[in-house]
Amino acid sequence: MVQLTEKAVGKVKEIMASQDPAPVGLRIAVVGGGCSGFSYSMAFENQPNMLDKTYQYDGLKVFIDQASLLYLDGAEVDYVESLEGAGFKFNNPQVTTTCGCGSSFQA
Repeated sequence: MVQLTEKAVGKVKEIMASQDPAPVGLRIAVVGGGCSGFSYSMAFENQPNMLDKTYQYDGLKVFIDQASLLYLDGAEVDYVESLEGAGFKFNNPQVTTTCGCGSSFQA
C-alpha cells in the first residue's frame, strides 16, 4: 500500500480545488522511461479504471493501477519545500538505484 503524508494530501487537495471542473481524484503510477528505467507519474482523474485500486486519504481519492502497485508497495509520497524548490517526493523502499537527477529509478 502507498502512504501519503498529511502535507502531500493537503497540497493535492489545494491544487484540486483550483481546477475547474474539480477532478475526482489523483492517479499515481509508475511508467517506463528515464535514464534508470522507471519514473513516477501523478495526474488528476475523473474516474478510476476498471482494475484500479482506490485508496482514501482524508477524503482524497487516489487511484493506482495493478502494475504500478507492484513497484509502489510500501512507498510514501511527501510534499517538501526547500531552498532548491518544492514538490512531491517519493520514498520507496523497493528502489535499488536512482539516476543522477533523481527523477527515475530501478527496482
